[in-house]
Amino acid sequence: FSGCGLGERLTALVLSFRSPEPLDPGCLLERDAERSADRLGCAAVDFPVAVVLPAGGSGERMGLATPKQFCTILNRPLISFTIQAFERLSWIGTVVVVVAKENHDLMLNIVQKCNHTKAKVVHGGTSRHRSIFSGLQAFSSTTDSLTPKPKVVIIHDAVRPFVEEDLLLKITLAAKEQGASGAIRPLVSTVIATTSEGYLDHSLERAKYRASEMPQGFLYDIIFQAYQRCSEFDFEFGTECLHLALQYCGTNAKLIEGPPTLWKVTYKRDLAAAEAIIKETLSMSACIIAGAEAEAVELAKALQKNLNMMETDVIQCAKESNTEYLSKTRNFIHISTTASNFLGTLDMAKRFEDTDHARLYPVVVVWVQLNMTKQSVDSQKTDELTAFRSLASEVIQGNVLLYGIQIDHTKVPEQWERSVERLTQITVALIRDRNAALTGQLLHA
Repeated sequence: FSGCGLGERLTALVLSFRSPEPLDPGCLLERDAERSADRLGCAAVDFPVAVVLPAGGSGERMGLATPKQFCTILNRPLISFTIQAFERLSWIGTVVVVVAKENHDLMLNIVQKCNHTKAKVVHGGTSRHRSIFSGLQAFSSTTDSLTPKPKVVIIHDAVRPFVEEDLLLKITLAAKEQGASGAIRPLVSTVIATTSEGYLDHSLERAKYRASEMPQGFLYDIIFQAYQRCSEFDFEFGTECLHLALQYCGTNAKLIEGPPTLWKVTYKRDLAAAEAIIKETLSMSACIIAGAEAEAVELAKALQKNLNMMETDVIQCAKESNTEYLSKTRNFIHISTTASNFLGTLDMAKRFEDTDHARLYPVVVVWVQLNMTKQSVDSQKTDELTAFRSLASEVIQGNVLLYGIQIDHTKVPEQWERSVERLTQITVALIRDRNAALTGQLLHA
């Protein structure tokens, strides 16, 4: 926005909106509440904490050629979202990512592209437990200053991206006090035992049992010693880290009830559900920028009302306050009364590039042209539409999705209300869907 490049005298309406029952991944956008929680975490965790992410699975149950941890959501691998869930917390140090040897270079490229500064990539083994042990061994060398030995290590799944700081804090503190801790969830289905002939043997009383989930936390010395002592059978067929700590070190884990968002991406439908959660969370806020014209401000307020905002700040656009709004949202609606004013989005895209705001998540910019004449979009100069499409093609390289909507101004109240309602519906759909195929299109409300 350098120098309010989207107009000479702009009014910015910073609008926060939430769906009636928002999904709660709790780890995608850094908000004031999360920053406060992070400060509390720093105060409570005064010892080194690290993470091991086993990511060597083949994704056989997904039924895809690409392992599920490398499947993309919004042009970004799933594992990147999981790494970020830990990297965003200042009290967590190194995140060791354990991958199969053939995926080592791919993982290094992801770390570089997504700027995962805390991540270290190591080779895994032929089973889950072997891979986790490889990750733990990355800390065993005291000569490597990049991976210092932690007091507590958190073990998590690479395909569980929705882990909240509150749970991580509970797991970490319980691990420090008890030696081991783990997240659990109530069983959804009744567990039964069958005979070798395929008949019912007996069923378990569901109320007595819980599903073991991730994350799990351990004193590093305890879990490392457990892996040193465990058998080849454990390495080959075992799946439960808490059991190893109990069996080989006598450490009984503290179990902590986790939220519903702990589910694991296992099947194709889970990948679609994860994408829906991420898109929903990214759609919770927007910044409307209106030109100085009275009609543009009127449309901005009407759009704000239709979006049913829960929180609204109205401010005068100022150079020194632009960065604040960039950090609060990844959705921008620019209302202009001139066809050529969309070129100001170049300033916005440049700021996104300078601040890395669009590196991890696509930023949506909806340019709304308020048509004050009877001239239709079809009669506009072809070169202006071509320039808009060219601009959209340019900024999408920086992960900025540029869309256009034209709305005709009218003084007939009923017609105006219908047009604004249609504008609202299109805008919400573009923001929520984040469809790259629609960038550069000029729709009509």
